[in-house]
Amino acid sequence: MANVATDTRKTCLQIVPSLVTGGVERGTVDVAQALVRAGWRAMVASSGGGMVRELERAGAEHIVLPLDTKNPRAMKRNTASLVELIRAQNVSLVHARSRAPGWSAHAAAKETGVPFVTTFHGVYGAGPFGLKKLYNRVMTYGEPVIAISDFIRTHMIEEYKVAPERIRVIHRGVDVQMLDPTKVTPTRLIQLTAKWHLPETAPVIMLPGRLTSWKGHYLMIDALAVLKARAQGPFDLRCLMVGQDQGREAYKHSLQTYAASRGVEGNIQVIEDCTDLPAAYLATDVVVSASTRPEAFGRVVAEGQAMGRPVVAPSHGAAGEIIVPGVTGWLFTPSDPVSMADALTRALSLNKDERERIAALAIARVRKHFNKADMCAKTIDVYNEALARPAP
Repeated sequence: MANVATDTRKTCLQIVPSLVTGGVERGTVDVAQALVRAGWRAMVASSGGGMVRELERAGAEHIVLPLDTKNPRAMKRNTASLVELIRAQNVSLVHARSRAPGWSAHAAAKETGVPFVTTFHGVYGAGPFGLKKLYNRVMTYGEPVIAISDFIRTHMIEEYKVAPERIRVIHRGVDVQMLDPTKVTPTRLIQLTAKWHLPETAPVIMLPGRLTSWKGHYLMIDALAVLKARAQGPFDLRCLMVGQDQGREAYKHSLQTYAASRGVEGNIQVIEDCTDLPAAYLATDVVVSASTRPEAFGRVVAEGQAMGRPVVAPSHGAAGEIIVPGVTGWLFTPSDPVSMADALTRALSLNKDERERIAALAIARVRKHFNKADMCAKTIDVYNEALARPAP
């Protein structure tokens, strides 16, 4: 760690349960990298994971604590550990991004008198009789609190009665440098299409996301069955379900069984290992978000559009903030396979000129409104705002 006695940099400590995978973790690493570039000292406390290496390569520091626990006694011990860390490392500001570690972080920030910022990342479950709202409420304790979409801002105001002036909307950002269709070489595309045995002529659609039920894989299968029934003949379409099963072997098997029951087992392909996401998007004709619960942001929607692909997504959550319906993609009625099939039919029927026009508009919109650099810059602005506030 840095020599605290001589280090005059502002120090931000971000708090997450782990650094294994996911959108929250991706944002944590992105902001840490931006902090280092901006001359800050960036620290992240978590239980660890594969993304720690990326974090440390950027010049940030990682502190291992069991922050993935929900055990009350362990959370109390985490508070004591964080208090010690904040004081020993002269931490300027604490940023909590998840609920269980958020309670420990909030108590530690309060005890040490350092500013406390939170990011409200999702529509957290309220539980029976709304009891879990008390547990969720810590994510509204930031001064200020970041909402990752206008949808989440409205949710916080309506469900948690957060004063609008305390909220800063910072949309999640995607890496538009990496997600640039002009940078995907023909060799990369050929290698990926050969590895996945993709058809040369049949259309390909892709549903990226973890293999978990609320991401809408069953809905996707139902929509494929609708499309096959409408085809009234050969149905030559490939649907890629790209995402890690994270040990959910039974779920993966159930998808294949369900696809067989709907007569579309030959049209789906589950892929867990994707090492070249930009090439995967480029190999796809249409990108699909099928979440059955409202997405707080919807990274897939932004990523697909960054690669110039038409995207179809449910008309709930933040999807409507990213897609301009009929211009950069299509929205369908949530959990409705017929409406989803209608949107897919429109997207798959685009001619070359229409695809190029949509691609240009989608790429420009993502680069303007949903890019990682802006997200990081706005987050650092919030940090500076928090540091400038008078002490309570």
